[in-house]
Amino acid sequence: MAAHVLVVDDEEPIRELLSVNLRNAGHPVDCACNVEQARDFVEHHPPDLVVLDWMMPGMSGIDYLRALRTRPATCELPVILLSARADERDRIAGLEAGADDYVVKPFSVRELIARIGVVLRRRTPLLADTQVQFGALALDPVGGCALIDGVPLALSQTEFRLLHFLVTHAGRVYSRTQLIEQVRGREFSGDERTVDVMVSRLRSALAAGGLQQCWIRTVRGSGYSFVAPGLTVTGLQAFD
Repeated sequence: MAAHVLVVDDEEPIRELLSVNLRNAGHPVDCACNVEQARDFVEHHPPDLVVLDWMMPGMSGIDYLRALRTRPATCELPVILLSARADERDRIAGLEAGADDYVVKPFSVRELIARIGVVLRRRTPLLADTQVQFGALALDPVGGCALIDGVPLALSQTEFRLLHFLVTHAGRVYSRTQLIEQVRGREFSGDERTVDVMVSRLRSALAAGGLQQCWIRTVRGSGYSFVAPGLTVTGLQAFD
């Protein structure tokens, strides 16, 4: 599945090298030369994974990583930290700050792309390959995209996974904890408010795509449910 990658590095040759090779590997790419630009991308064009340089002018990458881990909307965002610091203490510091992986410069581009795949597979359980159709809404797990009347929606990989799970379990109510376990796996320990942020983005994307009413319902005290016209909510669903 293609993943939207944000490359944050103050060295233009590295940004260009990664941008070309990641696109050739099938990943959409955005690039930022500092933390300020990275914040704008994360806010308005949420990536599925960030490749983040440690040392940059202004705020350092590791400080930005720590900041990402404190926000509900980004505490689960996969991050691979790049650094010229090869000392074991620095590697440990990067991982303890919240990095999913630590890559030392100079690095092999092929190895970095392989590490991106490993991080994404570790962070996200596999989806079935079967295409799902629900009225005007179509979900393609292989391509990782959602469409309304054939027009793709602007969703991150995580948002797509959440929508896919809700649609394929329509009419049932799931708690925030259960949704996190399904979208990220039981090892995910992020704030449950992350689900609220993702649901808000999904609702906005579905509305922008032309759905006349929101199909993702909030069930007070329980969680969320996907309910299309004529579909009945069956109550809280426990996992096996």
